Amino acid sequence: MSLYRKYRPKIFADVYGQEHIISTLENATNGDKLAHAYLFAGSRGTGKTSVARILAKIIMTKNIEDAAIKKQIESAVDEGNLVDLLEIDAASNRGIDDVRDIIEKIQFSPVVASAKVYIIDEVHMLTKEAFNALLKTLEEPPRYAYFILATTELNKIPVTVQSRCQCFPFRHIREEDIVRRLQYIADQEHIKIEREALRSIAHVSEGGMRDAISLLDQMRSLENITLDDVAQRTGVTGQAFVEDVITALHQKDRNALLKSIAKVEEAGVPLDVFARQMLRLVRNTIHTAVKEKQPTNDLISLQGSLLDAIRDIRISPVPGLVLEAALLSLCEESGSATAPMPKIVVPKNEVTEVTEVIEVSEGAEVIKDALIQAPDLTIESVQKSWPNIVNQASPASVKMSLKNGRVTQFDGTKIILTFSSAFHRDKIRETESSRSVEEILEKIFKAQLRLECELENGTSTNEAPSTVVSEDMVNMADAAAEIF
Repeated sequence: MSLYRKYRPKIFADVYGQEHIISTLENATNGDKLAHAYLFAGSRGTGKTSVARILAKIIMTKNIEDAAIKKQIESAVDEGNLVDLLEIDAASNRGIDDVRDIIEKIQFSPVVASAKVYIIDEVHMLTKEAFNALLKTLEEPPRYAYFILATTELNKIPVTVQSRCQCFPFRHIREEDIVRRLQYIADQEHIKIEREALRSIAHVSEGGMRDAISLLDQMRSLENITLDDVAQRTGVTGQAFVEDVITALHQKDRNALLKSIAKVEEAGVPLDVFARQMLRLVRNTIHTAVKEKQPTNDLISLQGSLLDAIRDIRISPVPGLVLEAALLSLCEESGSATAPMPKIVVPKNEVTEVTEVIEVSEGAEVIKDALIQAPDLTIESVQKSWPNIVNQASPASVKMSLKNGRVTQFDGTKIILTFSSAFHRDKIRETESSRSVEEILEKIFKAQLRLECELENGTSTNEAPSTVVSEDMVNMADAAAEIF
């Protein structure tokens, strides 16, 4: 089984980088306020289909009391073989006849689960006629039917369809979140990989968790994965050539420009990827120039040419010609009436996230990419930081109860605290207490971590408290804690 399938999120807590969506959906499910149509939009590998399946499990097991049946339904959804769940690829089922088939079958009640769920992937591929046929059903579906639509191109979804759905925008996943997830998978699979190699994988995946895990899977057979191994298998990402191209443009050296583009092609770098990398750096430079009230004419021309090139490269039989034509046209422009184009310096390390301005000769400014140092997040680092976490806790009663607990397990997102006292366990498991500790954890580790408390005999937070904690006992605990 591939690593991505093996480590695909199965509950909301396992989803990275989409906290704004997960919190909303959790509140909707807990408050029984689920909509009958959802639209998930975002770039590939950001978790749209995974979240759709998790939401489907919740919808399809709603009101089912039998734990065994509930577990069977959830397992069947994960395996993709539940009759009441229909996953449709709109890229290959895009016509009106396909949608009519859906509408006909939706009239039948669910067989096993408490609801029928239709997940339509790449829904923007449906034809206009198919969208029109789907509209009525989206607006007035049977009470047991739910639709979850997913797309990478929201702009192609008719407004009439969007208005009948609850829309959720999926963001690019932060590189530091991808690094942490990859590190967790590597630890579980006993894959030896350098930290810099993890950062490089996270960077080239451009915010897509699926692409990052797939790349790790591709290299897992290596004895020790290094930064060079990643570079060899991804090709150079292209940033190594950006400076040469920008310099050629700055000097209006057409010969050097053609040679630089040829090097990019020889290195096997996809030209649309290379153009997007240039666009990102040019955009940063424009923002800096505007802030510093510097001329931006040349930069804006370059930005427009890159935007046009990215669009045309995808449909051109010879992508190199598109990029050459776009950039050569800039060399033909006079440019004498504007200030020279600011030089963009691209660092050798490709892990970038934030930028800072540095001074260079002739009054120009460049963008220097700062490295993201995603802190190591392991059970050892959590245990080492625990005294500091306890000291930052408040009020005093929470601090005292935390002293009774110890970190015994950590899976990358959830910390298990084991207590010898049910009183202290129940104090920390209170919503306000656990939330305050989780806020301290987020401040220290720059990640959202969940806290779960249990007794030494294995009683978890999901069970009823074994001790009733009165207000007087809490006050006594506060007073005692102040002494310590």
